[in-house]
Amino acid sequence: MIDKQLLEILVCPQDHTPLSLADEELIERLNRAVTAEDVKVVNLGGAPVEEPLAGGLVRQDGKVLYPIVDDIPVLLVDEAISLEQIDG
Repeated sequence: MIDKQLLEILVCPQDHTPLSLADEELIERLNRAVTAEDVKVVNLGGAPVEEPLAGGLVRQDGKVLYPIVDDIPVLLVDEAISLEQIDG
């Protein structure tokens, strides 16, 4: 996955707070929402999230997740996913 030293220096590109690896339970909940027919999960850019995620990095406040694609963190604000969609 992500090198521990790299993870220690990664920050949210939007507010510069630390990021941490999302736990499996959070990824499972997000993926259930992504694959549900009655829920539409979108990223901050407004595009639908159509594929389940293998992992992600969560902002310190727990409100935003940056996806990890092919073991590479996608630290673009528009690609981030608001976790309030699956919690509320």
